[in-house]
Amino acid sequence: MGIDERRARLARRHHLAAEARCDDVVEIVRSLVALHSTDPASVFLSVLARSDGSLDVAAVERELYEVRSLVRMLGMRRTMWVVPVELAAVVHGACTRAIEVRERARLVQFLVEAGVADDSGDGGGAWLVQVEEATVEALAAAGEATAAELSEVVAGLRERLHLGVGTKWEVVQGASTRVLFILAAAGRIVRGRPRGSWISSQYRWATTAAWLPGSLDRGLTLLPTGVAQVELVWKWLAAFGPGTVADVAWWTGLTVGEVRRALAVLPTVEVDVGGPKPGLVLSDDVDPVDPADRPPPSAALLPALDPTVMGWKERSWYLGEHGPALFDRSGNAGPTVWWDGRVVGGWAQRTSGEVVVGFLEDVGREAIDAVLAEAARLQAAIGPVRVTPRFRTPMERDLSNR
Repeated sequence: MGIDERRARLARRHHLAAEARCDDVVEIVRSLVALHSTDPASVFLSVLARSDGSLDVAAVERELYEVRSLVRMLGMRRTMWVVPVELAAVVHGACTRAIEVRERARLVQFLVEAGVADDSGDGGGAWLVQVEEATVEALAAAGEATAAELSEVVAGLRERLHLGVGTKWEVVQGASTRVLFILAAAGRIVRGRPRGSWISSQYRWATTAAWLPGSLDRGLTLLPTGVAQVELVWKWLAAFGPGTVADVAWWTGLTVGEVRRALAVLPTVEVDVGGPKPGLVLSDDVDPVDPADRPPPSAALLPALDPTVMGWKERSWYLGEHGPALFDRSGNAGPTVWWDGRVVGGWAQRTSGEVVVGFLEDVGREAIDAVLAEAARLQAAIGPVRVTPRFRTPMERDLSNR
């Protein structure tokens, strides 16, 4: 399956082609499995980039906070995502539950080291359970609340933890941050509407039982880990295939062994993707795109951490040699400019509100005009809000400062 074929599949399935744009927020999210939410702005900008023009910020907020067809949660690679609500239990079972177990053990150790809990027996664990139950009870009574508001009611959340003593990561952190993180990872509470605008990450919290009617009283439906991992790998292959085992392991955050076990029960076939390792696709997804059905070249401006640019570990077939300009040193993608299913440059928003673009290769007049039109569309959609990516990249910094 050659590069042109893969780019054509990407452009259509990820709604980058003009003729594949969509008017349904949830369908856009489903087509990408989930949206990165470490930077809250990315969720909205990822949807707007794929919209047919009928969607706006309010439409995304409606699905997140009113209809609640989407939910924000910790998931793959221990990062934040927005997922369709029907996939929440899958992500929880495949990824989040293991994170909760590890982080709970770490916090218990921190509590003892900080002198907050007794080091005899299970003092740290008992303290944590007591504070968790008090927090959930307070949250159920309040309906929704911020961490600061909950800390006024639950004394344990006001404890201060001195972490990483003697290291360069030494920090004093409120217990509320850790306790709420674990409750969310356990599936018992969820992040609701933030304070401030859509680019804010200061979320209000709600119990899962109240936010998602039909969930278990103590959180999300519990799926066996193996079953959830198979479902998650299947979703990725349907949206991103072909991909290598390394691609799947990187995106999911699962071990190679876990990925191979999931693949063993899925109907897949190997295809040549031009690298040393074969790519995998679902067995009913091997037919090439008919040349007559391939979308004509289109432009798209995708935000930092967009799921398409972050979708594979091996990215040369759509990224080329542009990685150093468009990614930071930790591997976080900045804003990217796309043409005909590949990355050709980057973009940024200046303090004036202007969306500016830059090219990293010669793309021709047709592409330039199409990209500038997308920049104007994005600028109008963002309106008065100023968006600065959480992770700054060389090209984004350069463009925003010109």
